[in-house]
Parts: sequence; structure tokens; C-alpha cells
Amino acid sequence: MTYNRDVKNRLSRIEGQVRGVSKMVEEQKDCREVVTQLSAIRSAVDRSIGLIVAQNLESCIREAHESGQNADDAIQEAVNMIVKSR
Repeated sequence: MTYNRDVKNRLSRIEGQVRGVSKMVEEQKDCREVVTQLSAIRSAVDRSIGLIVAQNLESCIREAHESGQNADDAIQEAVNMIVKSR
């Protein structure tokens, strides 16, 4: 799979958020602020997983269609990845 600029940008943003939370912990910030930021990171990771799975699924379905194959296996694999990420 080829990862596009959007995926790379999302991951860079998440990386920055994690560094920010680490700094907050070093500075002994209020736990509510830290948890809020960690929740935002988790949400960003979940959205990134969804984007990657969706792009992969789209690619697999397109390839299956072009080769005259059934896309059921690709769909099941995508569902399994989503379930596994939970």
C-alpha cells in the first residue's frame, strides 16, 4: 500500500501531540488537561486507522474488480483490522 500525504500529515500531527503531552507531564500540568490531550490523541489515532483501512479496502476492491475476482476477502480483512484496532 502507498500512503498518501494526508496519512503522513496526520501521523506527524499525532507525533507533535504526544510530544506536547510529554512536556505537560514534565511540567506537572493538571491531570484533567493531560487526559483531555491523551483523549484527543486516541481520537486522532482512531481516525488515522479508519483512513488507512478505508484506503486499503478501496484499493483491494478496485484490484479485485479489475482482475474479475470477488472482493469478499478484502472486505473481511478490513473488518478484521477495524475490530482488532479496538
